[in-house]
Amino acid sequence: MDEVTQAVENLKREWSQAVAQLEVCIAAIESCGKMGKGTEEAMSLPRLNGSAQDALQLLNALQCRLDLLAEQLPTFEEVQSGQATLGSWKEQYQRLRVSLRSANLQAKANIGKAAQEERELLLGGGEDSTIRRRNLQTKTGMTSAAESITESLRRSRQLMVQEVERSANTLSTFDESTSVLRKAEGEYQGHRSLLMRTRGLLSAMQRQDVLDRIILTVGFLIFSLAVLYVVSRRIGLLTLQRKLADAIRSGSVSAGDILGKVPQDGPAQQMLLPSMMNCDLLPSIVCCT
Repeated sequence: MDEVTQAVENLKREWSQAVAQLEVCIAAIESCGKMGKGTEEAMSLPRLNGSAQDALQLLNALQCRLDLLAEQLPTFEEVQSGQATLGSWKEQYQRLRVSLRSANLQAKANIGKAAQEERELLLGGGEDSTIRRRNLQTKTGMTSAAESITESLRRSRQLMVQEVERSANTLSTFDESTSVLRKAEGEYQGHRSLLMRTRGLLSAMQRQDVLDRIILTVGFLIFSLAVLYVVSRRIGLLTLQRKLADAIRSGSVSAGDILGKVPQDGPAQQMLLPSMMNCDLLPSIVCCT
């Protein structure tokens, strides 16, 4: 069962107990003065009214609590049921107030009638009247002391009830704070796991970046060495071609000798022919061949 639903059920039980207590108080108030002890019962009337007022305050507090909890019920049907229950509670609360007022009026009438009868008996004279007056004075003093003690206890009880309600509100606030902290802890755990995964991905990307840099550096070095090798070979061949051309021009070496020593249709002949053609030695090469 949901926590809010359980709280509403607890409120309903408290309401039933408070209503039963108030009805007992109303019945006791209504019966005041019917036993012929008008003065004694008049002394007990404030105590009964104090208990009834405490019960009414408790019922009013229960209505306020139900009004707050009804909107927090999980389903729409339960919300409607809670609002209907609140409406019936308000009607019952008004009926109980009217009943308490009627009971007080009836008690005052009964007490007045009983007091009138006692007054007539006291004024009748005789030994019985004297004994009755003494007993009445003693009972009146005892009742007054008892009523003062009862009033003090009632005030103490009211303060204790207020402290209990304040403590209950504090505990409810602590529970809400605990639930909020638990939710925050859960969200923190989720963010922590996400951060750990993100950290792992960043580490993998950094390793891949270092590996890519190494591969690019090695590739660039290999490419540079290849370029240097090609350039060096090309420069060597050009130098050789220049030397051969100079030797042919000076007449120290004939082009026929050079071509005789180079394989026919080989790569070396293909590389030497352009230089010789540039040196205007083609006629001599033709004659030699």
